[in-house]
Amino acid sequence: MFDSKQKLAIYMEGALDNDSGKMGFGLMRFSKHPIVCVIDANYANRTVKEAVGLPYAIPVVATIEEAIALQAEILVLGIAPSGGRFPAEWDAPISHALENGLSLINGLHDDLNARFGHLLTTNSIWDVRKPAHSYPIATAKAAQLKNKRILMIGTDMAAGKMTAGLELFAALKEKGVKVGFVPTGQIGITLMGNGIPLDAIKVDQAAGAVEQAVLEQSDKDVVIIEGQGSLAHPGSTATLPLIRGSQPTHFILCHKAAHTHLRYPVSHVPIPPLDEFIQLNEAVAKVCGSLNVAKTIGVALNTIGLGQEAALDKIKEVQEVTGLPTTDVVLLGAESLVEAVQNN
Repeated sequence: MFDSKQKLAIYMEGALDNDSGKMGFGLMRFSKHPIVCVIDANYANRTVKEAVGLPYAIPVVATIEEAIALQAEILVLGIAPSGGRFPAEWDAPISHALENGLSLINGLHDDLNARFGHLLTTNSIWDVRKPAHSYPIATAKAAQLKNKRILMIGTDMAAGKMTAGLELFAALKEKGVKVGFVPTGQIGITLMGNGIPLDAIKVDQAAGAVEQAVLEQSDKDVVIIEGQGSLAHPGSTATLPLIRGSQPTHFILCHKAAHTHLRYPVSHVPIPPLDEFIQLNEAVAKVCGSLNVAKTIGVALNTIGLGQEAALDKIKEVQEVTGLPTTDVVLLGAESLVEAVQNN
């Protein structure tokens, strides 16, 4: 959509220090664009590292004006508010950015071309979550492919499925594996420049959208499918169409190691035992033997919130409980998951 040489400013007002800023965090880690600043007045005049301890020397500024002075060309909404809706209080700063020639990457559900299109001149707005008009109904065609299809599954939302998937993709690519990646959420789509906005697609067409995207990667030996949601989450419908559409051959389980319960607002729901949860996902995939068998081959832990010693202890504990290679791809790298993909 945009040239990777164009400079980004990431709008993270009030979100640099919490989970709602995951779009911004994903871009900091993976984006090929130069990032000139992050906007969050709460931490202005520091770097991201100084503000929240993440390993990025990106300056934090307070205003759109400062981002423009740093020669930003594209403003990215780095926040995922509850429900993915555009807050009214962002009208003024986003209008100001567009009036001053910045383009906009919008990962929210709202159509911002409709809302702000009258302000555009030579700049543009990319509404990342805008689905195609329609998608085919899934028919399990992906099961006929001869490649490995790795679906990242999670115990909860925001468990690290995209990060683990992208780290695995990069590690396999580095080893010369012919590997593809199917983005299914706003961060993955923004990073890869393609994909399907799964949570904006009609439920009846969701599995078909996934199937179509996987079939487009049929020339790859390994296809990694970005996971969304969780079978454990009472508000999530995303995992089932991902399983049905991709007909995965393998799963990698993603889990936030410090958590015993799902995130707010369903924090009254405990996370199931990991070994039993693995069995549940595998049982859903094969439907009593009617559909493709998917084998779980590894666990990607997100150990944020734990000290290094506690993180290493948790990795060892989960590996013993599940009997599967376990790692934190940020802390230790993805090598054990690469070996699991190559050996299964």
